[in-house]
Amino acid sequence: MIFNKKIFTTLIVFITCLSFTVNCFAAVKVIKNKVGVWKLLVDHKPYFVKGIAYSCDRVGSSTTNTNEWMWADVNNNGVIDGPYESWVDLNRDNYRDNYEDNIGDFALLKAMGCNTIRIYHSDNINKELLRDLYYNYGIMVIMGNFFGAYTKGSSAAWSSGTNYLNETQRQSMLESVKRMVEEHKDEPYVLMWMLGNENDVSGNSSNSTATNTNAWKYPEVYAKFVEEACKLIKKLDDNKHPVGVCNATTRFVKYYAKHTPSIDVLGFNQYSGPYGFGTLWNRIKQEFDRPVLITEYGCDSWNEKKKSTCEVYQAKYHYGAWKNIENNSFWGDGAGNSIGGVAYSWVDRWWLVGSPKVHDTHLGAWSGSTIDGEFNDEWLGICSQGKGKHSPFQRILKNVYYTYQEELWDWDPATY
Repeated sequence: MIFNKKIFTTLIVFITCLSFTVNCFAAVKVIKNKVGVWKLLVDHKPYFVKGIAYSCDRVGSSTTNTNEWMWADVNNNGVIDGPYESWVDLNRDNYRDNYEDNIGDFALLKAMGCNTIRIYHSDNINKELLRDLYYNYGIMVIMGNFFGAYTKGSSAAWSSGTNYLNETQRQSMLESVKRMVEEHKDEPYVLMWMLGNENDVSGNSSNSTATNTNAWKYPEVYAKFVEEACKLIKKLDDNKHPVGVCNATTRFVKYYAKHTPSIDVLGFNQYSGPYGFGTLWNRIKQEFDRPVLITEYGCDSWNEKKKSTCEVYQAKYHYGAWKNIENNSFWGDGAGNSIGGVAYSWVDRWWLVGSPKVHDTHLGAWSGSTIDGEFNDEWLGICSQGKGKHSPFQRILKNVYYTYQEELWDWDPATY
């Protein structure tokens, strides 16, 4: 899809009128009705998470500082780069034509239908930026804490990894959680808290999946520690935002059911194919009845077999995954425990494997249900940065962007 008049017109109108009324300090909670169907409510109205894992990474830079994009101003003009100065390369020629004005990612997200972004770890947060995201774009934040994943928050050395048996590291993680809650609990942009990111698996050091913790060895210890963190959050947060935990598999669910009663939401990063998430919904309903948020899902746009991009399949994959998320929601005919999903990710990320100057097409790939049998780490974006020359500003909107805008996220579940 080279040029889409609808999105171009929408964005121009949106740029000229970027304000609307949003209530302060939204009341957020999850409820279950008499027939066992779960809903997420914001200000007493149904809220379905139409989320994006957002970041704006500069090509050629290995991102080591958490949330660096919230402060980046590479052209030194006093304006934050990605959120406000990105532009759409409508004809995909890797050249900025005179009609390709600054639009900004926040406006693009809003025009797409996104209502939530996921932030994985709460360090280095630009609160003014997130307030603007909420007040002027109507987008809320899932505020996360890695909870020891990638040694974030645990103060552990990377060589040894996070050890949930180590009392010093446990206290460090709880202090990190405490800082997160105290810093953001009264902010209107917070939708919920999310602990961890695939801490339940060991991952693979050859790609981006290695979380470097020992939780997978000690699921009972980890589940009890999650409960400790949940109780701490609920004690500190007067506004009672829901608390979730992010997993890669359902292996820990039985331990949560036994040891983590304070958890409000079960999150799962799932890349299980273009037809959805299989038995996940019903399994959770039976083993530990909690609302389910798909905290990551998606598909890359690179076909290794053909050595070329394949945006059509990527869009088809997202379409099927989202329809399955909807079907298991409060208005669907499935399990009734889905409260939405977070598509991964906003832009193609060049720095995950190999050189940050190279958009790798094979290095770091992992097996999965895609058209070529593998997910390419650096091609999972909803949009790309072209050849990288105009990073971090250039956006080429892939077919999947328009699929969400025109077919999937073009309505508000609160009106259902």
